[in-house]
Amino acid sequence: MEEQEIWKNVLGDIELQISKPNFLTWLKNSQMVGLNRKDGVVMVGLPNNFAKEWVKSRYHKLILTSIRNLDGSIKNVDYVVVSSVHQNPENKKISSQQQNNTPQSSLIDVKVDSKTNLNPKYTFANYIVGSSNELATAASQAIVKSIGKKYNPLFIYGGVGLGKTHLLQATGNEIMNRYKNAVSVLYISSEKFINDVVWALRNRRTDDMKKKYRDVDVLIIDDIQFIGGKAATEQEFFYTFNTLYENNKQIIISSDRPPTAIPTLEERLRSRFEGGMIADITYPDYEMRLAILKTKAQNQSIFIEDAILEQIASKVQRNIRELEGVFNKVVFYEQYKNQKIDGKKLDEIIGEAIQITPKNITAGDIVRIVAEFFEVPVTDMTTKSRKQEIVEPRQIAMFLMRDILKLSFPHIGEKLGKRDHTTAIHACEKISQEITQNPAFNQKIMLIRERLYKM
Repeated sequence: MEEQEIWKNVLGDIELQISKPNFLTWLKNSQMVGLNRKDGVVMVGLPNNFAKEWVKSRYHKLILTSIRNLDGSIKNVDYVVVSSVHQNPENKKISSQQQNNTPQSSLIDVKVDSKTNLNPKYTFANYIVGSSNELATAASQAIVKSIGKKYNPLFIYGGVGLGKTHLLQATGNEIMNRYKNAVSVLYISSEKFINDVVWALRNRRTDDMKKKYRDVDVLIIDDIQFIGGKAATEQEFFYTFNTLYENNKQIIISSDRPPTAIPTLEERLRSRFEGGMIADITYPDYEMRLAILKTKAQNQSIFIEDAILEQIASKVQRNIRELEGVFNKVVFYEQYKNQKIDGKKLDEIIGEAIQITPKNITAGDIVRIVAEFFEVPVTDMTTKSRKQEIVEPRQIAMFLMRDILKLSFPHIGEKLGKRDHTTAIHACEKISQEITQNPAFNQKIMLIRERLYKM
């Protein structure tokens, strides 16, 4: 039972971090087929050799991190082929208990609608609303009542793990529940849209793709920022957008940043996005975080002491995904290991989950991550260029060097093109002031921090 619960939690964690099509294709049918605690090795079974190699090369780090968050004694993950639950992986023996207990994520138990791609587990009823997301929620609920006529397009943006996908899918599910088959809904990730464009061009089936995306009443696209810089995809989406908009069809889009902060996005698309309603989802406040934890415990009929939930809500501040990850780990220890969680253990769990103290981050890492975020060449960060598209990233890099690494101002100036220390002081003061006055700008800084902490 313990092994099955570990893998169940791992799958639930990973499903929230990768696109749904990738999860269903590569990990839905995976199994934990062995756990050697002596050597600290977990054995994961995949249905064929191609899946084994793909998962090993693409998702190994994600899987290992997720498992180690639950059980710190695990040192490595091995991958084997298991053509069915009842067959041995590459001639390695599996116990009868393992054969008869195929782990599945609780998120998989609910069937995703094959026509809409919507997961019915995401609803407005289990979506906690607070000051950080009330505008986006209100706009989404207004759309349900007046499809295509109000807030079209609706562009929702926010950092990783703040509930954008939940809100998008809840909106789609509410529309389906209210209008049944009278309204057609399609939820899709931008990754899937890109893949469909490539497939259509390669197989000369563009008409099929146009029909798929332009014949719906409500099109919901998650993480639109990834189409930036992909000319063919942007062109196809532009025409799809126009067709739907001109026919009063509803378009709902999500991104990790506002349209103005997607540097590679075509101007004509940016203009379309800005022509509708733009709503942000910011970081949840303490009351909202606590409400999320209490609701989660209530929905799962799990008793966790209020003091524990309050401590989690107080210390886990960045996103809801981390909040739920700590909650799940606490449940795992208390329910399945019968280990009482005290303050020291909880601090340990929280520290592992949110990486309070970033390790091994260098000044070079900060320059590289900031440059990648703004999609500018790393070399331009240390030049004398005074172009705005370079100046802002450079100043942010200076601020983060000071804030995270505690470097001296002369050292910061030296790292970024041998500049005078007064330039670094000015940059840090300017960015610090902007963070307090501009929520959208603060969101950018938080996104960059997340990338740094998860290197």
